[in-house]
Amino acid sequence: MSKQENTSENIHREGVFNAPWEKSFNKILTPFEEFIHRQTTSGMLLMGMAVIALLLANGPLAVAYEHLIHTYVSFKAGDWKLEMSLHHWINDGLMALFFFVVGLELKREILVGELAKIRNAILPIGAAIGGMVVPALIYFAINPDGDAARGWGIPMATDIAFAIGALALLAGRVPNALITFLVALAIVDDLGAVMVIAVFYTETISIVWLLIAGGLFALLLAFNMGGIRKTLPYLIVAVFLWYALMQSGVHATLAGILGALSVPAIPKYKPELFSNHARDLLQRFDANHEPGKSIMNNDKLRSVVQTLGHDLRRVEAPLQRLEHVWHMPVAYLVIPIFALVNAGIPMKFGSLSETFSHPVLLGVTLGLVLGKFIGITGVCWLMLKLNIAALPKDTRFTQIAGVSLLAGIGFTMSIFVAQLGFKDHEDLLLMAKTGILAASLLAGIAGFIWLYLVGKPTAED
Repeated sequence: MSKQENTSENIHREGVFNAPWEKSFNKILTPFEEFIHRQTTSGMLLMGMAVIALLLANGPLAVAYEHLIHTYVSFKAGDWKLEMSLHHWINDGLMALFFFVVGLELKREILVGELAKIRNAILPIGAAIGGMVVPALIYFAINPDGDAARGWGIPMATDIAFAIGALALLAGRVPNALITFLVALAIVDDLGAVMVIAVFYTETISIVWLLIAGGLFALLLAFNMGGIRKTLPYLIVAVFLWYALMQSGVHATLAGILGALSVPAIPKYKPELFSNHARDLLQRFDANHEPGKSIMNNDKLRSVVQTLGHDLRRVEAPLQRLEHVWHMPVAYLVIPIFALVNAGIPMKFGSLSETFSHPVLLGVTLGLVLGKFIGITGVCWLMLKLNIAALPKDTRFTQIAGVSLLAGIGFTMSIFVAQLGFKDHEDLLLMAKTGILAASLLAGIAGFIWLYLVGKPTAED
């Protein structure tokens, strides 16, 4: 670097304070890059927590681990009391935040993402449907009746963090459009899983509480239509909606989806209006700036900055703002905690042959690995042959087949559905969780190897 360049760089740095760790957070990412980065990191963290959970469940701390997750926690206010085990607080309460972020992602994708244009959306939508139906049919063929039949929804789900994390490791060998395809597929898959939970995994319904929940959702929509853009009113009503849904018999985490769908997705200001106003404010800022004087002692500067901050919130849609705020705690805290509590499976190594021949385990494993591959690849092949859809840019069909293997990583959502389907059958739940872990490991390794081998440009498929 020349002396002149070095001097210029120092001038640009003058007046800037950086905390010790701040520079590592200063890289500007696009929303999609930020999404992929967080899903990749979340996938790695999720894997680590799953390993820790397995070690806890099969080591000297197994009894303490079980005691901890089944410890009851209650909230009281007068005669009112809400009491659940720590395990249920995480699965029914904390996971509502996960579904909230899923809802925000889904709404964004439908409005401005890959699902906004039917030509781009039809292939991942068709692939997701095939990837849900075929695994469910495979599971049901192996477990056609009895209590085990309730697990048919388990192999339908794809873990977006794990799958995208695995694909992102191959970013240098696969086109970006393939990652976008998997994101769209996984989001549609999540929507399908939510619908399955709402319709098929709800047992007893309280009409009164369901009507209350409907009224609260209508209130959230009224906030949207009334132009309320502050997020606190939505949060307060969503908490009451969560409680009403829990009392109604519908799974309470669906409050997260409903809350997300009600959040405004259109900014108050258009970019052009904000740009003009920001320029005017910056001119006022420069005109009132007094060299050497802190902004804390300059009321005019402080007023300009506050007005600019207010405008910044209005040029960004509340949906964007909430997705940015909540994605990190959900990816780095909620999902890892869920994995720590739910992935602890006691392994009985003396009866592995009996375990791996259990119909529930076979149904889940074959559904996720074989069912996802057949369902996604088959539907994509059919849609392409019928000229209903087109391959994503720079993507080959063999790469779609590799993605269909990665989609067999079920984990978070599959475990969540298993908890609902087998909540009164610990033995079947244990088999289902073991199958999910086995399938996720097989699908992840197979998909990674497949995509690595076909990653470089080759002859026409």
